[in-house]
Amino acid sequence: MQYKIKNLKFSINITAILLAFTTLISAQTDKKKIDGVAAVVGDYIVLDSDVDKMFIELKSQGVSTADFTRCNVMGKLLEDKLYAHHAIQDSIVVSSDEVESTVNQQIDYMKSQVGGDMKKVLDFYKKDDEISFRKELFDLIKTNKLAGQMTRKIVEDVEISPEEVYTFFNKIPENDRPTFGAELKVSQIILKPKTPQSEIDKVIDRLKQFKADVLENGASFASKAVLYSKDEPSRSTGGKYTLHRKKPRMVKEFREAAFSLDEGEISEPFKTEFGYHILMVDQIRGQEVDVRHILLMPQVSNENLQEAKKLADTLRKRILDKEITYEKAAIEFSDEKETKYDGGKLRNPETFDHIFELTKMDPTLYSQVINLEEGVVSNPILEYDRTGKAFYKLLMVSDKKEEHVAEYGKDFLKIKELALKEKQIETIAKWQEEKIKDTYIKITGEYRNCEFTNNWLKK
Repeated sequence: MQYKIKNLKFSINITAILLAFTTLISAQTDKKKIDGVAAVVGDYIVLDSDVDKMFIELKSQGVSTADFTRCNVMGKLLEDKLYAHHAIQDSIVVSSDEVESTVNQQIDYMKSQVGGDMKKVLDFYKKDDEISFRKELFDLIKTNKLAGQMTRKIVEDVEISPEEVYTFFNKIPENDRPTFGAELKVSQIILKPKTPQSEIDKVIDRLKQFKADVLENGASFASKAVLYSKDEPSRSTGGKYTLHRKKPRMVKEFREAAFSLDEGEISEPFKTEFGYHILMVDQIRGQEVDVRHILLMPQVSNENLQEAKKLADTLRKRILDKEITYEKAAIEFSDEKETKYDGGKLRNPETFDHIFELTKMDPTLYSQVINLEEGVVSNPILEYDRTGKAFYKLLMVSDKKEEHVAEYGKDFLKIKELALKEKQIETIAKWQEEKIKDTYIKITGEYRNCEFTNNWLKK
């Protein structure tokens, strides 16, 4: 069964938009091309270059544009402007703080790609100054947020009854009914090697020595971060990060240390999930603070790692011998706080439930469970966390369903989701039809020859 979505209602990757947006403007400035107005929708205009920007944005996301015409893309742009225009008419508000927060996140991301230097960002995007660059991003992001909120408002009250779901399912010819991939639930027990207290003490003592050398001998904190810190993302910039009080970034312990110190102060060693740190405040600017930190991680010996594996082997045998249930073993022994109190059950990051579609799983997890029988505990699997620390895990698959053609009773929730989506699309189409009639729309040039899905030309 095919579900058609009008005028490229694809998801938007804002970073890709920004890259495409600024790159194309730069290219056009170089060529001194005059950018004409292709369309007007209410209070918004669509420029000739906007179509080119959208093609670049699609390609940057890896989307094939072979089947997309300029008319298709123009139709999508007209929809976005229609949403944004009526969002304002309906008094939908996107706060400047919210937009500014997103702008700051994007600027921070761009800076991180070029070593934290704003001048390099401006040079890369061929912009004369930061103020005008920020304004361009602000306007683009605000329009996208207005369009998004308007779309959500259109469908927020759309509901679907069991009778409608049943009717939806039965009108699908049997040969066209969707096929749902294999599904399963996955649980895991994480067993981390214990860190010897002697190693922890060594790290804390070393961090205290760094602090004393800076305060008593005038040594450079930034240089020590470059030489010794284990935090790869910040090491090249001397351990530097910029934090904002109202925009949570970094783990709680790090933020608390950053906002508890005055300029020039250095913290005592403190622990996070990444290891042990000391932190120095470089500069405080209102709600923002520039800090530098040094991260060290206690060494874990191969003997400690083997002890974790031994525990994993023992737990696996006890579970298979039914001395203890998998769920109880997870609660008592797992070192992963996010899953242990839920019996080790993993949550699908896309749906936030416990069900995974096999073919859409993370490739690493897929390779680990593809041959695992339901109810059988895996052998201990060696893995490494994002800081490079080794650990072992035990996996178990439950509630495994093979690939199958949709069945009403068995797949009611998935069918309901499809039925609701179709009803939402119909609601949006009806809204568009009504608003196009009531909105000032003017299309010029080559786009007047387009055969749009919607009646943009009001013929």
